[in-house]
Amino acid sequence: MTIPREQTQQIIDTHRTAAVAMLMRTDYLVPDAFEEQAARLGERTALIYEDEVVSWRELEARSAHYARIALASGLRPGDVGAVMIENRPEFFYAWLGLTRIGVIAGLLNTSALGIALAHALRATSAKVLFIGDECMAQLCDTEDLPLDALTIVRIPDAATPDAPGHPQARDVDGIDTSAVTANDLRPLRAGIDNRRPCFYIFTSGTTGLPKAALINHGRFLSVGAGWCSVVELSQQDVLYCALPLFHGSALMSLYSTALHAGAAMLVRRRFSVSRFWPDVKRWNVTAFQYVGEVVRYLVNVAPVPEERGHGLRVIMGSGIGIDVWQRFKQRFGEHVLILEGWGATESNANMTNFDQKPGSCGRIPFPERSHIRLLRYDQGSDELMRDAEGRYILCRPGEVGELYGQIRRGNGEPVAPFDGYTTVADTEAKIRRDVFEPGDAWWRSGDLFRFDEDGYFYFVDRIGDTFRWKGENVSTTEVAQQLSVYGDAETTNVYGVKIPGHEGRACMVALELTPGHKFDPQAFHRCAVENLPVYAQPLFVRILPQAEVTVNYKLRKVRLRDEGFDRKVVADPLYGLDRERGTYAPLDAALLARLTTS
Repeated sequence: MTIPREQTQQIIDTHRTAAVAMLMRTDYLVPDAFEEQAARLGERTALIYEDEVVSWRELEARSAHYARIALASGLRPGDVGAVMIENRPEFFYAWLGLTRIGVIAGLLNTSALGIALAHALRATSAKVLFIGDECMAQLCDTEDLPLDALTIVRIPDAATPDAPGHPQARDVDGIDTSAVTANDLRPLRAGIDNRRPCFYIFTSGTTGLPKAALINHGRFLSVGAGWCSVVELSQQDVLYCALPLFHGSALMSLYSTALHAGAAMLVRRRFSVSRFWPDVKRWNVTAFQYVGEVVRYLVNVAPVPEERGHGLRVIMGSGIGIDVWQRFKQRFGEHVLILEGWGATESNANMTNFDQKPGSCGRIPFPERSHIRLLRYDQGSDELMRDAEGRYILCRPGEVGELYGQIRRGNGEPVAPFDGYTTVADTEAKIRRDVFEPGDAWWRSGDLFRFDEDGYFYFVDRIGDTFRWKGENVSTTEVAQQLSVYGDAETTNVYGVKIPGHEGRACMVALELTPGHKFDPQAFHRCAVENLPVYAQPLFVRILPQAEVTVNYKLRKVRLRDEGFDRKVVADPLYGLDRERGTYAPLDAALLARLTTS
């Protein structure tokens, strides 16, 4: 039964009203919200890390200490201090400490090294770097660092006792703060409003180097206000964070919500499928931020006693397909609310599936009440389509298009701000002007969607991941979802590979098998031919010992795509589609010749 459009719109309006109300409080900053909660909640739990419990009072005191260390290191309001610390309490001490003195935090990827690390420090113009011992080896191995104007503050890590030293690093516990006389930190941020940057988050760029996206105080706080208006969360709740805090999903979505609600947050450095349900049970976890691969891990692992009778009641994130959605509900409880959505760190547009429609990432019940539009996209030419008069074309139900969020109207009236990045060039590259009327401006997502007759949106693919074969467009996301019914795979990574003498790319899939399972070529063949059109059926299968993922658990494709089915560089088992025998067979010279000449 389809939820009435007005019912969905009412939830969207509630969410939007709460978010806008927070944005209107222009003199209210992230540190103001934090200090209010710390004063109100005192000894209640703010953070949980392994066996350590940090109260709001302790978090306030420790972040104030780090604020004084930042001041003693030369930082002043408006400066940038970089943070490179994995998921542990010290991340919050450093980040909150910087915000409390009006300093912008540059949140660095804890896996960054070499050119990427040097670029990130330059892009933020950071004057001080708070770095955990767990990241010191990367710093020491990186050349061409901007060291002349950089103070390095080293944060000890019990898990990395043998971290290398750096000649320019100062130990956090050895910095003299006696000259810092400010007891009240609030005057230091006087004159800063909520439109000023609170922190920079790095997001992937088309050039290969990350871009520093600006996140202001108002936007951060509005996310938490919006979520808490539609999901009943309070200081009684415990939110689970296993995604990296330098990424938007964890900090923007989860911690902003925990801060607004006064809830505790459990942090883990990395997601552990074996520890998840024991953690949920032990610490009474009620909410969880996910990405699709994490949920797939949970439904594929063997059952554990703690997964029954748990208190988990809501999970929120992106990337769950219909099959995983249904398996999660059946196994872990129909009562668990799945809030599947879509958004981007720097975007001015997002959506959430409040209606529990499996597979959908959100709904726009009434397009005239939304600033989001879907423009028809030609996947063959990789361009937006235009009509006979040269105008862009809005999608109809079932048509694939790129999602756009309106920034301003043609008359200059603002609609939804896009704060962009630290460079004008990067910001302008994401804006398209004069789309529907002269003078208008729209943020372009780079993501393809389709929607149905009821206004439910479905993610199709990232532009660039879709490929063309035999004159047809193949979506890596949709192929992976269809192949997910093959029960022996832990992960399914789909990509296109070049075949000499052929136009486009052929479908190839890399599988990481579920522990204890073997690849069944005939079963996989049945899955492919029963669920996919001929042009989208994988011609090649690669069996991986372990899938390669990003720090945010997204599957990496570039190396797999570059290596293709080349036996000179691929040592993993390779199979080819043998249509004559109705199976996938080991890829020998004869089968390869048939596949590459047909």
